[in-house]
Amino acid sequence: MGKGDKKSKRGKIWLGTYGNSRRRKKKRTVVAAAEPAAQTVAAEEPAAKPRRTARKKTEA
Repeated sequence: MGKGDKKSKRGKIWLGTYGNSRRRKKKRTVVAAAEPAAQTVAAEEPAAKPRRTARKKTEA
């Protein structure tokens, strides 16, 4: 349980890897400024895609 141990936190630090015993800190996401409501209301809705159906079985 030292620098060479891949499962310990000290070993992960020494190897420069991450895992269950050495978690990465999550990056904070930047929230973009909200656009005016008038522009978002005027946006058109995209056309609905047809639903996917199973292929018909063919006799081989």
